[in-house]
Amino acid sequence: QVQLVESGGGLVQPGGSLRLSCAASGSIFSIYVMGWVRQAPGKQRELVARITSGGMTTYADYVNGRFTISRDNAKNTVYLQMNSLKPEDTAVYYCNAQIQSDYGLRGYWGQGTQVTVSS
Repeated sequence: QVQLVESGGGLVQPGGSLRLSCAASGSIFSIYVMGWVRQAPGKQRELVARITSGGMTTYADYVNGRFTISRDNAKNTVYLQMNSLKPEDTAVYYCNAQIQSDYGLRGYWGQGTQVTVSS
């Protein structure tokens, strides 16, 4: 069974930084696109960033150079370094990934990690 497990969320002051991690485990053959999506209270989920297996990245416009997505293919892990955090970045952050496994090619989601930006 394939699982995505996130870590690294928490409470941070405006202007601060956090680093989120998401590790995939299970009978994995290949991982293609990995990414982060967030959902604030009362709002729809929105893309934060994604990265291909070859390292090509895409960011939402509101990131504006503050966040960096990266991945370690040997560890099946994707990271999101978030700097210059703002109160409006407060949300539950979910990782997702397209994974080829014993179960075929499927999309998987993590359980989410809370990020709260507040003084």
